Parts: sequence; C-alpha cells; structure tokens
Amino acid sequence: MHMFRTHAKGLRLLLAFSAGALAVASMMAGAMSLALFTDQQTVNNSFTAGTIVLNGPGITSLSLSSSALMPGDMKNSSVTVQNDGSAQLRYAVSATSTNTDSKNLRSVLTLTVKTVGTNCSTFDGTQLFNGTLGATAAILGSPTQGADSGDRNLAASASEVLCFRLQLPSGTGNAYQGAATTTTFTFDAEQTANNP
Repeated sequence: MHMFRTHAKGLRLLLAFSAGALAVASMMAGAMSLALFTDQQTVNNSFTAGTIVLNGPGITSLSLSSSALMPGDMKNSSVTVQNDGSAQLRYAVSATSTNTDSKNLRSVLTLTVKTVGTNCSTFDGTQLFNGTLGATAAILGSPTQGADSGDRNLAASASEVLCFRLQLPSGTGNAYQGAATTTTFTFDAEQTANNP
C-alpha cells in the first residue's frame, strides 16, 4: 500500500511537471513569435476604360437635302468629324438610298467627297470618293473590324472637315422629273489600339 501511494505521488508529480513544462514551452513560443520583425507595403491602382465617341452635332451638320434639283445642279456641304473619345479611332462612311417611287433617282445622283482644302465652297481639297449613290455606297473605308483601305484615323480630341458635293448630272432625262430618294449616311468608328 505504501508503494502504491509512492507510485501515485510520483505519477502526480510527473504530471504536474509535464503540465508545467508544457505551459513554459507554450509561453516561450508565444514570446518568440512576438519578437519577429515585420513589414507591409500597399499600393492602389485605378482603372478606367477608354472611349470611342464621334461627335454627333458635327456629323449632323452634313446637309445635302434639296427639294427642286434640276439637271446640272449641285449642292455642297461640310461635315466635321470629331473624336470626342479618349483614344484614337478609325472611321468609315457608307450610304444607303431609297427608291420608293421606283424612278431610281439614286442611280443618277453623283457624290464627290474631298478633304477641306481652302474651304468647301471652293471644293479644292484632295478627292476621297466620286461615284453614284446607288442603293448602297462605300464612301470611305469599310465598317468591318480592323484596318481597311480608305479608313480615316483620328487621334483623341482631333477633328477633320470633309466636303461633300451632290450633283444631278446635266444629262439627266425627263424620266427623272419629280423623282425622289432619301440617302442615309452612316459614320462607323472603332478603336485602333489592339485592332490591326
């Protein structure tokens, strides 16, 4: 019985020592982890997507409408193509014309487009297009994605003036009296960056 008490007392002592040693080891590990040198740096970055924007009022300044064209008449108009976006763009111009009265006036009306030169009245700039309107006309470049022959490039905030001249040729015959058509000019723009 005495031996059992001594053994139990030794076991308690061993357990108490083990618990104490564990507590000391835990405290030392905690003390050691508090002694580490550290550093941290942060940096903020902001991102904004660029824009491709044609100036609407500049495009709508194109005005070739006429209610009484006679053979040999011509009408000039300027159009200001302006890049209101934040990145370079390329643009193309196309036209579609109606034929609601079946007289096909669109097949005889001719359109010439030039750079501004002196001004659009003198019409002495570099010629970019000359042809009949027809049902559809690719006037400058192509609206298909990517760089196409005839596309016009404009840097951000840049603009250019183009001169349009519509003419009813002097040889237009009686069959076209009273004929009418409506032409819609479409200006398509796209980014040039990452778009070969």
